[in-house]
Amino acid sequence: MASLMRRAVQLSFLLPRPPSGGAGQVRGVRALRRSPVRVLPPRGQAKEAAPQAQPAAGSRKKPPARERVTPAKAPPMEEELHYERAWPGDKRLSKVVTIAKSRAFREKQGKILLEGQRLITDALAAGAAPQMLFFSRVEHLQELPKAQLKGASLIKVRFEDIKTWSDVIAPQGVIGIFSRPDHAKMTYPEVPRKHRLPLSLICDNIRDPGNLGTILRSAAGAGCERVLLVKGCVDAWEPKVLRAGMGAHFHLPIISSLDWGEVPNYLLPNTCVHTADSTTEPSLRAQEEPAVPTRASWPYEQSRRPARARRGSDTDSEEEAAAAEPGPLGGQHYYKPWMEVPVALVIGGETHGVSTEAKQLVGSTGGQRLVIPVVPSVESLNAAMATSILLFEAKRQLHQREETGSHEEPEGRRRLQLLSMGRLQAE
Repeated sequence: MASLMRRAVQLSFLLPRPPSGGAGQVRGVRALRRSPVRVLPPRGQAKEAAPQAQPAAGSRKKPPARERVTPAKAPPMEEELHYERAWPGDKRLSKVVTIAKSRAFREKQGKILLEGQRLITDALAAGAAPQMLFFSRVEHLQELPKAQLKGASLIKVRFEDIKTWSDVIAPQGVIGIFSRPDHAKMTYPEVPRKHRLPLSLICDNIRDPGNLGTILRSAAGAGCERVLLVKGCVDAWEPKVLRAGMGAHFHLPIISSLDWGEVPNYLLPNTCVHTADSTTEPSLRAQEEPAVPTRASWPYEQSRRPARARRGSDTDSEEEAAAAEPGPLGGQHYYKPWMEVPVALVIGGETHGVSTEAKQLVGSTGGQRLVIPVVPSVESLNAAMATSILLFEAKRQLHQREETGSHEEPEGRRRLQLLSMGRLQAE
């Protein structure tokens, strides 16, 4: 082994070595160690930073005191509404809906039926008291104000059941049973002054549900003060009237089932009552009244002839009844000035027209018959359409009087009417 090592040393001296100098000499370059560059701040900033010298090694810097953070109070969680599911064969929905469609039940039990999200929301906002609420999806219940639903029975039913007992082609999946609203206890939305119409609407013999609902909707849209329904009109809380009204029942007071003797109690003193009669008497088309435009116009004055005396009837009683009939009312076109505060408007049904009591009230207050001219070939206008025309015409005249400050023409006309009736003595 030692001989091998010696042999290796001897061979190492025989290997060629690189030259120690010369043109082709390659020298190794030693890399320089680079220290990080220190960036010095400007002199002004250096002076400001000088007091903030690091503390001595022996001293310890106290950590800054932590501010005590008061945890924010979580908002009070709304109380969840508890509802029950209808069991198989549950007939509560069918029973309630069937009974609520009866006017006798509504008036005796004091309950009404409301269907649809919008109608129920308006009723709750106005302060109507719910008793039972049937719904098909929980989302319908969550969209309603929960505070007003406390105390009501909430029942989840199948949508097929609601569709079966609903009168709507495309039901929304929610039906409510409410207590019959009392206008004195309701909270109606505040109407801005510029949109108000100081007019009371009196419905006489309006028996079509669609007409009455549309009339109520027009009255609410025009900003009327109240609507008075005389006995003989269809029930305002019938489901068809509610659907046609589109929530108008909860935007203005509606007083139902009034006798004509009670109507003045809901009117302001010295209220002038005008009328519009939807009866079309064929004989009146042939008559021409130059002072009163009744030919080819809506509405027409209803002519009443005394009935023939029956056998055994009392002639004196018939004469008294004929004497009680009011005389022909004065008439004018609807676009001529007639809007004077306070004022009321009587709308008669298309079949029976205004009653004798309505004419007596109009005559006693110095009112007139308002005429809307139509083409002679047209029989008449719809009562709801005529109501809309007269209400918004009254609003136009009111705004025009407020802008111009003219109050002489309507008052002068009424003075002449009172003079002609002998109610006012000439000075």
